[in-house]
Amino acid sequence: MGESTELDLETELEESEIDLEPADVQDVSLKTEQLEGRKRRLTACIDIPHPVGQVWQVLSDYEALSEFIPNLAKSKLIERPDGGIRLEQVGSQKVLRLKFSARVVLDLEETFPHTINFQMVEGDFKSFAGSWNLEPINNSNSPQTHLCYILEVTPKLTMPVGFIESRIRKDLPANLLAIRQRTSLLEGERL
Repeated sequence: MGESTELDLETELEESEIDLEPADVQDVSLKTEQLEGRKRRLTACIDIPHPVGQVWQVLSDYEALSEFIPNLAKSKLIERPDGGIRLEQVGSQKVLRLKFSARVVLDLEETFPHTINFQMVEGDFKSFAGSWNLEPINNSNSPQTHLCYILEVTPKLTMPVGFIESRIRKDLPANLLAIRQRTSLLEGERL
């Protein structure tokens, strides 16, 4: 295995375009591991003050993800030959006045209500695979969920690995906070 680092998220996010409160950022744990060659594993986790089923509902509403996940320009279900779940996503953002976008087509496998595994079958990376893991937190008075996103990614040789790693590290806290906020918003609509 390679080097593992815990990141100072406040410093990382100060440099990004994402507008988050430092108190919120502290709610996200983020770990980066350098694996063999250009491959990286990024793990981001957050506790969400809602039951697993409600968080699952937000995560598995695949076509709505681009409505609230920062820098996710497109999230669309497409036909999969074997009848499973196939999702096309496009991430897009401006970096130093240049528009950067990356496309992936992912095959998903759901294990309700705890895991959504994904594997790139087509896209702008050499490899892109991981999972969303949801675990109930039982040591509180109200139902909560510990949500973790694990990604193993290898950029193509034409993509600078440091740049890709940095962009993903900066986006993950905002993405998890957006999921927490969306879950709370939907819960509010149910009341």
